[in-house]
Amino acid sequence: MFLARVIGSVVSTKKDETLRGRKLLLLRPLLVDESDPAKLRPGANTLVAVDALGAGTGDLVLFCPGSPARQATGMKTLPIDAAVVGHVDTVEVLGKRVV
Repeated sequence: MFLARVIGSVVSTKKDETLRGRKLLLLRPLLVDESDPAKLRPGANTLVAVDALGAGTGDLVLFCPGSPARQATGMKTLPIDAAVVGHVDTVEVLGKRVV
């Protein structure tokens, strides 16, 4: 699992039938800042993930990338490569709360 910030949503009117009714979110993964390990910084990439929990823009989430994403509840038969699997309340790095 990885941390990410939800930075938007994706609307696709034409897609695989099994994705109909599924919310697609645009995620920006977060990394521990090398210069200050008690801070998180946005990564350079973005990805699209299927939302299993009802997250929205600005939320901090946990996501599973790759084939393990299909292990989330109700995702087993979907053609996905990432799924939001948790809402994050707090993050602590080296004894300091960063979120």
